[in-house]
Amino acid sequence: MLRIGIVTDQNLPWPTLAERWRLFDQMGFHSAWDCDHFVQPSRPTGPYFEGWTLLAGLATVTRRIRIGVLVSSNTFRHPSLLAKQAITIDHISNGRLDVGLGAGWYVPEHPMFGLDFPDPGERVERFREAVEVVDTLLRNDTSSYDGQFYQLKEALSRPLPVQKPRPPLVLGGHRPKMLRVIARYADTWNSFGTVEEMRERNALLDAECERIERGPGSIVRSLYAWAAMLPADPWASLGAFHDMIGSYQEAGVNEFLIDQPRPEQQAVLERVAGEVLPSLP
Repeated sequence: MLRIGIVTDQNLPWPTLAERWRLFDQMGFHSAWDCDHFVQPSRPTGPYFEGWTLLAGLATVTRRIRIGVLVSSNTFRHPSLLAKQAITIDHISNGRLDVGLGAGWYVPEHPMFGLDFPDPGERVERFREAVEVVDTLLRNDTSSYDGQFYQLKEALSRPLPVQKPRPPLVLGGHRPKMLRVIARYADTWNSFGTVEEMRERNALLDAECERIERGPGSIVRSLYAWAAMLPADPWASLGAFHDMIGSYQEAGVNEFLIDQPRPEQQAVLERVAGEVLPSLP
């Protein structure tokens, strides 16, 4: 199954964001996502809403589309808080939430807001423990956990999420150590890069799934795409959109989460909604 979603930066006024998400919902896109930064990496001096509180509001203006944060930075919140936020929004959205989580990457916002930014090895280990904490809190009424970085002592999850056994986990990562965690816990793996990079990472993830005796096909392979990281802007024309989808499909991608088009590209968005989405397998 091929899925197409839209990603929006939260740098626009609330009424504009709400209007756009209603439109994505009505057009039939599979999902809509905001991001998790305290400042926008490409424009750090501009306005930027917080991702999870914004998502709670956007959940109330949509009815069908799946929603999520692509992806939460584990350096920003204790995983217990993230789990409680996820449960709350799963109820607000009536079971339409996907839970995104990554290790964190954008260094400048950490000293800006007084946040620690551990070295890569520690961030991977914190990520692994955080995924385990979130997984158990979303599944169980009562949870305990004794990790190096995180501990739970008969922590209560009441109410539990609407979705059973829990909302899907969308885990972001690129390197082998991250892919090992992703192979064990993810429902969806999200990454970005060239066609060849995605093909190589897909093969690594397949191998890790086979090593732990998990079917590789049980994990959705998701690309986060924006115009500047692609050979051509997918919103330039319907042909450019088809070319982008086709090239990455050959590398094993079966979900495309694409930055929203510029206002002057609205006609291409409408053609994708009217011609591409209804024909997806």
